[in-house]
Amino acid sequence: MRSIQVTALDGPAGVSVQEVPDITAHDGHVLVEVKALGVSWPDLLQTKGQYQLKPELPFQLGVDFAGVVREAPDGSGFAAGQRVAGCLPYGGGADLVSLDPESVFALPDNLSFEQGAAIPMNYLTAEFALATRGALEAGQTLLVTGAAGGVGTATIQVGKGLGARVIALVSTEEKAAFAKQAGADEAVLSESFLPVVRELTGGAGVDVALDVVGEPLVTDLLRSLGPLGRLLVVGFTGGTIPQVATNRLLLNNVDVRGVGWGAFAMFRPGYMRGQWQRLLPMMESGVIDPPIGKVYELDQVRDALVEMDERRTLGKSIVRF
Repeated sequence: MRSIQVTALDGPAGVSVQEVPDITAHDGHVLVEVKALGVSWPDLLQTKGQYQLKPELPFQLGVDFAGVVREAPDGSGFAAGQRVAGCLPYGGGADLVSLDPESVFALPDNLSFEQGAAIPMNYLTAEFALATRGALEAGQTLLVTGAAGGVGTATIQVGKGLGARVIALVSTEEKAAFAKQAGADEAVLSESFLPVVRELTGGAGVDVALDVVGEPLVTDLLRSLGPLGRLLVVGFTGGTIPQVATNRLLLNNVDVRGVGWGAFAMFRPGYMRGQWQRLLPMMESGVIDPPIGKVYELDQVRDALVEMDERRTLGKSIVRF
């Protein structure tokens, strides 16, 4: 079978597609024939050895994927031939993947394999961030940074599904149009965004801001919050981890909350399946409609990672098996 292998921590240059022996299902696992693989920020960081999870070389890349069940154990809730999505810390990038049923999710018929591969990590992260960490309520206002990327567009759609007004923060007009197409109510350019956000909220500020960028946005994100506002820290695609002046938290009674979905969800049996169930009505109604930026063939996986590294990605990039 074909496998996306990382053989050196040189970024995308250390990634190649190799032939490896076919696998069989591990005891109690579901064996999935992969049809599409999502390309994620953790994938890119893992190719550089910069992610918190550091597998030993060589290792098989791949967090999000979708495909068809080939084998499933009794009592797993799955059957051969069923369309599914799956999520792993790494290892999903091959023709065949064996994984625990906890990490497998039934894919609604109205979603393609490409869309299915775009959902797990990003949308489960967004649901955890907004519902569990952010306590976002219907009628509140949500500000999303990096809003044209995979996590950003997922957060827009989950925020809309939870009944929020969503303001997208982006770096270019092209990305603004993409974020609005994904469902944002308004889109604002990140350069000098604070006065625009204040005007859009009538001076009240936003209730929740979700940040995947880090510096140089964090100080003004804190200033954009209304009373009891929550800043959710998801990542640092800007490359610099910001320092927060804690006196700013006192001025308006605001919070900074970390969002570490994987470390929380992957070690709590049943948690991810519960999240998927909460998201299913949004998938079936069309509120969740993952925007696919570009679909690559398997031998172009390195190109997909390079474009992400160069910040040229819109929505979710997909590799087709």
